[in-house]
Amino acid sequence: MGRYAARRLLQMIPIFIGTTLLIFLMVHILPGDPIRAMWGDKAADPAQVAALRHEFGLDQPVWKQYIDYMLNLFQGDFGKTFGGRQVIDVMSEAFPVTLRLTLFAIAIEIVVGIGLGAWAGLKAGKAPDSGVLIFTLLVISIPVFVLGYLARFVLADKLGWVAPNVQDSENWGQLFLPAFVLAMLSMAYVARLTRTTFAENLRADYMRTALAKGLPRRRIVGVHLLRNSLIPVITFIGTDVGAFIGGAVITEGIFNVQGVGNVLFRAIQTSEGTTIVGVVTILVLVILLINLVIDLLYAVLDPRIRYA
Repeated sequence: MGRYAARRLLQMIPIFIGTTLLIFLMVHILPGDPIRAMWGDKAADPAQVAALRHEFGLDQPVWKQYIDYMLNLFQGDFGKTFGGRQVIDVMSEAFPVTLRLTLFAIAIEIVVGIGLGAWAGLKAGKAPDSGVLIFTLLVISIPVFVLGYLARFVLADKLGWVAPNVQDSENWGQLFLPAFVLAMLSMAYVARLTRTTFAENLRADYMRTALAKGLPRRRIVGVHLLRNSLIPVITFIGTDVGAFIGGAVITEGIFNVQGVGNVLFRAIQTSEGTTIVGVVTILVLVILLINLVIDLLYAVLDPRIRYA
């Protein structure tokens, strides 16, 4: 497994370089001058604009800007915002908030999604199965931003059960509603995937063998069926972390959560290319490492899997 992990780490290098290059090019070929935009409708001093462009390296060719960025990156410098703060400092404040929100959403996705899917799979073809399929299809059909505003309007504005905005990002109770909204779409997919794998594995040979041996149903379902059915589900949840980060841009905006999504949203509004590239670079590193951990978990879930 050690050799496999080392090989995967080496494979991450071209993926990381390609991803950062793509993001860098997308940000820096956009029309408009972000430095000039800092003055808004007011007249800008050409000397100040030129000085700021030189300070942030925007007067250099794009290829030179990227090389300088990568060289600084390997020294731990992710760039700085137009306000003069280091991007890594901004992320050190915002990332723990998004991490709490994401972990909360993943917990909801796992508990509710796998629970509903397992229940539907064990009752395949019956009323509970049909009910879960209809419910998850309905959730999948509703965009996240619509679900977010609808949940806020009903639960906060009308019923007053929760606060409409998150005042304290360290309060897990206040994070429940945005985490629930963030998790809903993925929870529906996890439920449907779990239901399908449960229904398929129930007909597998090893299940018939376990039943023929007279093993208790609780052991058959809780050990043999669950472990084999969770492999594709774990894969989906691992790759879904990136979707949670992307969805956090919308969810954090709706509920005023001061996390990475909010930072990225403000940077996009003000065309702060250095902030956008720096934040996305850190997120790419996090997602790549999470995917590596998920791959290594396969051998834990299924002993038949061995890494060369």
